[in-house]
Amino acid sequence: MNKALRHALPLTLLLATTGLAQAQQCGGDLGTFLEGVKAEAVAAGTSPEIADKALAGAQIDQKVLARDRSQGVFRQTFLEFSGRTVSQARLDIGRQKIKEYAEVFARAEQEYGVPPGVITAFWAMETDFGAVQGDFNTRNALVTLAHDCRRPELFRPQLLALIKMVEHGDLEPASNTGAWAGEIGQVQMLPKDIVEFGIDGDGDGHVNVKQSSPDAILTAAKFIQHLGFKQGEPWIQEVTIPEDLSFEKSGLDGAMTAGEWFALGVQPRDGNTAFASLPASLVLPQGRKGPAFITYPNFNIYLEWNQSFIYTTSAAYFATRFGGAPVYQKGNPEPGLDVDQMMALQTKLQGLGHDVGKIDGILGAGTRVAVQKEQQRVGLPADGWPTPALLNAL
Repeated sequence: MNKALRHALPLTLLLATTGLAQAQQCGGDLGTFLEGVKAEAVAAGTSPEIADKALAGAQIDQKVLARDRSQGVFRQTFLEFSGRTVSQARLDIGRQKIKEYAEVFARAEQEYGVPPGVITAFWAMETDFGAVQGDFNTRNALVTLAHDCRRPELFRPQLLALIKMVEHGDLEPASNTGAWAGEIGQVQMLPKDIVEFGIDGDGDGHVNVKQSSPDAILTAAKFIQHLGFKQGEPWIQEVTIPEDLSFEKSGLDGAMTAGEWFALGVQPRDGNTAFASLPASLVLPQGRKGPAFITYPNFNIYLEWNQSFIYTTSAAYFATRFGGAPVYQKGNPEPGLDVDQMMALQTKLQGLGHDVGKIDGILGAGTRVAVQKEQQRVGLPADGWPTPALLNAL
């Protein structure tokens, strides 16, 4: 999961902080680039010896560049993706992990307000509880992305944070591996976040989010708290909806309370209306005939963790399963569009003045908003789910 877009320092702030012209440097000779990174790290208080140790032998990884150019393909539907990721095997293992680390999870909830299920769902989805953490050399991945002139302002701070991890004795630069964009450990966090929010959960004096589950659990909890999670509040709740509901206000930008949705006939499956006063959005991942959920302010932490709507909705639903929620009702969604049809729809939407981003056949946030607006304009139910009927109507 690529979190770099959210947590890297803006380049202007980085320059103001360091006062070094080298912070602008990207591309060119790799050795010269690394000398600039070293100078910046030393100016921030790291010894030259530690900076040398962290950067010695660093190389450009062409596979990282290839991943960076072709990232984020989320063409699966919610039913397809959540059906694959929220498996019974993962639920069983997750429940075992919650029991195994009961004291650690109790501390996470007491100190940071984050329930076990929230952390465990991310733990499962990111790495299968630590089993699949990525095989890219982390130092080389971050050197590659910081050196590359496409987004150096996002990745240079992560490379500097990695040097801090080396300084703390929490990372071995030559051998540490993780995801292609520099995420590390059992819940896949970036070096800057590990440095800022890392917790030594097992008392060995180090933050080791790769090997130590207690470290990973507590570090994730502190990070989730930082993202704005409010203790005692829900994040997502499955609902049933009336057939005659007006859908214009559905979607993540909804400005209604849960109680206002309830008054319109939207009903929680679990019957719990205790949070009626909270702001809430009605989300319909596959339209009005598929699964339906109310999301609460805590859902925002999922959007901060990963910007993919399908991933975030699946992770949030996954977390409720650890709290006893039943399997969602699949419903009978209307057939969607294949990749070519989706690209044709995006082209039409763009021609109508909507900002759908790249014409890529992926139902992203911009495309969903545009679909909903055009559905309303042509007289179709405005549930944000693109169908052949909409494509033909445009």
